[in-house]
Amino acid sequence: MIKVLEVSSDSNIGGAGKCIVTFLKHYDRGKFDVGAVVPTGSKLLPEIEALGVKTYELDRLAEKSLDAGAVKLLKKLFKRLRPDIVHTHGCMSARIAAKLCGIKVVYTRHSVFEPSARLSRGIGKLINGAVNSWAADRIIAVAEAAKDNLVATGVPEKKIDVILNGVEPLREYSPDEREKARAALGIAPDEKAAAIIARLTEVKGHKYFVETAKLLKARGVKAKFLIAGTGDTESDIKRRIEAEKLGDYVKMLGFLTDVEPLMNAMDIQVNCSFGTEATSLSLLQGMSLKKPAVVTDFGGNPGVIKDGVNGFLVPIKEPKAMADRIERLMTDKNLYEKMSRASGEIYKSAFTAEVNTRKIENVYQSLIGK
Repeated sequence: MIKVLEVSSDSNIGGAGKCIVTFLKHYDRGKFDVGAVVPTGSKLLPEIEALGVKTYELDRLAEKSLDAGAVKLLKKLFKRLRPDIVHTHGCMSARIAAKLCGIKVVYTRHSVFEPSARLSRGIGKLINGAVNSWAADRIIAVAEAAKDNLVATGVPEKKIDVILNGVEPLREYSPDEREKARAALGIAPDEKAAAIIARLTEVKGHKYFVETAKLLKARGVKAKFLIAGTGDTESDIKRRIEAEKLGDYVKMLGFLTDVEPLMNAMDIQVNCSFGTEATSLSLLQGMSLKKPAVVTDFGGNPGVIKDGVNGFLVPIKEPKAMADRIERLMTDKNLYEKMSRASGEIYKSAFTAEVNTRKIENVYQSLIGK
């Protein structure tokens, strides 16, 4: 039995937290004894405890990658629990504490962003590479682009395993349920629906989604464009919709606790990211319902959407290219059905929770030599 502690510094449930919960639902309890360490009061706590997984709350951990006090508390906890592996999710304090205790460390890089010149050149690159090499025995990158970021900042490629995220499938609605969900969202029977599900921040590219909607409305395409999420650009996006007189075409839904109705109601998922994007969980959830997608060729998107197979890739910040591809999917029934089938097939072969979990377990087993 391999004893593993999953460590997160997140107080809220973001993408990394969802990945942890998914793993904890599906890991092999006959081979692994897994516990979790989270900040005191973390919203992850009840979700993990509901799975029957032992959870430890720790002060000074919340939203901090590195804190001297957290290192001290984690060392004390690790010495008491004596895990074989500590798996950290963006928490340098846990990596340091584990190494000081002589424990194997797995670190998952959940993000993709352009590395700074300070870390990708000269002495900064050498130091960053050395620190990360010492502080992790294996590093999991959730996208090829995440691996590229790590290598660019001096991390040895041989230390990195690329394991794309996996998700549990959403429930597929019956035709009647789907029509009710569409009606509740204001989608008319003769309209197609495109949706973007992402926090409202500049690098997610919502303004290009609105510009895409504007182009398609001008072309006379019958559609609804739906935005799910909240964030710091929410007011700006609302103003854009009003200024372009798109209130009848673009609808903001706010934060959704349950995306299943929207995922079933939409026809096409859209991703306009240009600054940070790993392996989007929303794209995978859409694929579980056989939804094609039109996405930017940035970050982890090309690892999920194969251009011309289960959707289209377009350059960043180019709403015309996005509008052209969305229009093709909305107006070509045969093409849509072909990409819909491919989307479901690719999900089942590569992006289920089980596929993801087994790959992570393989990293653990190879590290311990079992």
